[in-house]
Amino acid sequence: MTTEPSHQHPESNDGATVARVLLAEDDVLLREGLAGLLERSGLEVVAQTGDSAWILPLVRELKPDLVVLDIRMPPTNAIEGLDAAREIRKEFPATGILVLSAHAEVEHAMELLATGQRIGYLLKSRVTDVDEFIDTLARIVKGGSVMDPALVQELVSARRCNDPLAGMSQREGEVLALMAEGRSNAGIARRLWVTEGTVEKHVRHILAKLSLPETADDHRRVLAVVAFLEAR
Repeated sequence: MTTEPSHQHPESNDGATVARVLLAEDDVLLREGLAGLLERSGLEVVAQTGDSAWILPLVRELKPDLVVLDIRMPPTNAIEGLDAAREIRKEFPATGILVLSAHAEVEHAMELLATGQRIGYLLKSRVTDVDEFIDTLARIVKGGSVMDPALVQELVSARRCNDPLAGMSQREGEVLALMAEGRSNAGIARRLWVTEGTVEKHVRHILAKLSLPETADDHRRVLAVVAFLEAR
């Protein structure tokens, strides 16, 4: 475990505040790899730990902007990371949290996303896309919610029978998955290489099929879609 003594928020060369990140992952190679990736991407890693017992004390001492943690950590490799995320959210509601998981665990993801803004659940396999991973961290720090697309697909697939989603087009499914990642209409348009107007049309159709009200709030859009899918 390493810690950074300074509690001050450093600034980047353009004067923007640099996000301070705490890494909690018991796989040393993955943890060191993530630390190097974050530092190269302009973030400040204020501490690293492979022991779940240290997570909350480090958050209390260093007050990071974002905590990236594994859902399963020693000593039992059960859900220590998830337990730590619950405590962080309770004591430090403004701190961003990104939970990493080796497998799509819908129940745990739903519980986390229901706790509010600045929260994310991502499969470790998604970390291989560096730009996408850094973009995810930025959205969480700015107050967004991020859900791994694999969870959306799992929820949708499980609810195809006698479900409004059964009539959803492939493109609408892609837009729904990106909505659940916390992306705005403009962000979805850039990702799919279509116009923002086209995305707005798809979103209207999706929300109509889900019987959900339209809203420009990314976080609410994520929670609305997730809540509907989970309740079906």
